[in-house]
Amino acid sequence: MVSNPKSTRSPSALSLNGPRRLRARCAALAHGLALVWLPSWAHAHPALLIKPLAQAKVSTLPEGALFWRIENFAAVAQAKAAAGPWSLVVEAAGKVWLFTLGPAGGASPGAAKVAEVGPIPRVSAREYLLRINDASGPPGSVTPLHSHPGSEALYVLSGEQAIRGAQGVLQVRPGHAEPGQGAEQAMQVSSNGKEDLHALVMFVVDADKPFSTPATLP
Repeated sequence: MVSNPKSTRSPSALSLNGPRRLRARCAALAHGLALVWLPSWAHAHPALLIKPLAQAKVSTLPEGALFWRIENFAAVAQAKAAAGPWSLVVEAAGKVWLFTLGPAGGASPGAAKVAEVGPIPRVSAREYLLRINDASGPPGSVTPLHSHPGSEALYVLSGEQAIRGAQGVLQVRPGHAEPGQGAEQAMQVSSNGKEDLHALVMFVVDADKPFSTPATLP
């Protein structure tokens, strides 16, 4: 018959078990509180989906005040034939779109004019990136706080888009186009209506800098 061996832990080791357990419980509690006290949007709001549709680099910009002209065409080939050096052709929401940067009042042959937005703040750079992004998401979806090295403008197809910046909140409803933030201005974009947001966003930025940079608001 073999007896069970006795514990070899010293009395001092046994006496440390209580404090160690207490510290472990406090650490776990602190970790839990840290999770609870994260900003509510970090838990509740999904990310706004941003998808590039088209982009091009150019060495110069048109003279004078800048506007984005937004037009629809029946076919991609027609839009490409009408495109100029500062134009981008995209397909979105079942339509063919031609976005052209230039002076106000222009028109492309064979196009249905949708909107004209501007003036767009100019940016000085060695080379410029023109880009069209697709932004979509359910109500409450947001982007992180960020900035761009140039200007943006937007056209809302459905839902409602909100842009929070240092000067307040810009709300844009379906069928409306608005200039957005200028270069290096902090912003947060969100889907703010009762329906899913779908918007097309136009950019003129410095091609030598990161397209998007984390930012803060006061």
